[in-house]
Amino acid sequence: MNMYDIIYKKREGGILTKDEIDYFVKGYTNNNIPDYQAAALLMAIFLKKMNNEETFNLTASMKNSGDIIDLSSINGIKVDKHSTGGVGDKTTLIVAPLAAAAGIPIAKMSGRGLGFTGGTIDKLESIPGFKTSVETEEFIKLVNNSNLSVIGQTAHIAPADKKIYALRDVTATVDNLSLITSSIMSKKLASGSDAIVLDVKCGNGAFMNNLHDAEKLGELMVDIGFADGKKIIAIITDMNQPLGRAIGNSNEVIEAIETLKGNGPDDITQLSLTLASYMIYIGGKASSPDEGYKMAVSALKSGNALKKLIKLIKGQGGNIDVVNDYTLFPQPAWSVEIKVTREMMMDENGGLSEKKYISNIDTKNIGLASQHLGAGRATKEDIIDLSAGIYLHRKLGDSVSLGDVLATISGTDYSRKESGIKEVSKVFSFGNIKPEKQTLIKKVIMK
Repeated sequence: MNMYDIIYKKREGGILTKDEIDYFVKGYTNNNIPDYQAAALLMAIFLKKMNNEETFNLTASMKNSGDIIDLSSINGIKVDKHSTGGVGDKTTLIVAPLAAAAGIPIAKMSGRGLGFTGGTIDKLESIPGFKTSVETEEFIKLVNNSNLSVIGQTAHIAPADKKIYALRDVTATVDNLSLITSSIMSKKLASGSDAIVLDVKCGNGAFMNNLHDAEKLGELMVDIGFADGKKIIAIITDMNQPLGRAIGNSNEVIEAIETLKGNGPDDITQLSLTLASYMIYIGGKASSPDEGYKMAVSALKSGNALKKLIKLIKGQGGNIDVVNDYTLFPQPAWSVEIKVTREMMMDENGGLSEKKYISNIDTKNIGLASQHLGAGRATKEDIIDLSAGIYLHRKLGDSVSLGDVLATISGTDYSRKESGIKEVSKVFSFGNIKPEKQTLIKKVIMK
């Protein structure tokens, strides 16, 4: 068996066997296969695609390329939650405390952001003193003590994915159903939880732009998780505008805290309660998602979920005073308001409209603008500005008039300011008719 034959077979549209996939994954992970051959195979997979059996085998091989975490010493059904990536998506910081307050053990390993999507670990590191890396024994102890711990993924979990993803990122082979599925599920299955709730994003700020593709991704991930013996549910959710109003790191943590205090934007609050309800249900604490939803609402209104977040921060060395004093977060050196201009308010006849509606927000490009301000990475080596970000004062369907503030951008690097103003000014589109409200929860997929 050799890589030339495997590449040729897939290039011609052939079906790769389990042994051929194992040969590639093991060889590339162990540095026995060069980047140029791995890149050739990834492009062949991207163009010719994989069937379900190939995708199952690729996921299993990547999962088994490293450690399989044993969480059996944690009491109860361990539930994980994963998002396929969005803009302004700080739901883990809200959902995990909600589910933990309802009695669900959350032993979560999260990743960092890359490109236009943010990472939970980066957000948590904006809390002074918060440790995102702890030993496995301490991790398990934290969960047994308070039902909740969130740490960074170790290099020993699915190391094949780390290598393959880095290569996909620079060879234009990220956006492929099988490669996305195997990347997500190999890490989730190796992380040791008994059940998983997947938040599959759909829209102009997601890898899956349309509902059909998002459904295919959700169904495939559910099938793989089910075949591996996991309880698993996929929820297709809207990503045609950023979640909530804050985009960045420290400002997203602040919005998560405000949401747990009952002051969050409607969309992030409703999505978080919905995701938590399915986690509570799949974790065996509720007889139905509806009952789980009531328990999540109770955890929010009683303040118990906020208490869980405070325990999380304290347990991992963070300064719990940030919950009430937001000046303790990294502070930007500058901020600029993006306002509605005359050009934005011009009608088709060249006249000036008194009122218009926001008809579209280019979510991917607002995520990229946040990245360019310093809040995200273009490469894994980039250093993040934890204070940088964007705050949306207006969202889809909101009416605007001349001079209204659309967004506030901020950061530490003054050299990024002018380009940030230009980028964010371009993401909004306007119309004379108020657009229909987007459906937040599009579909639920479960076995």
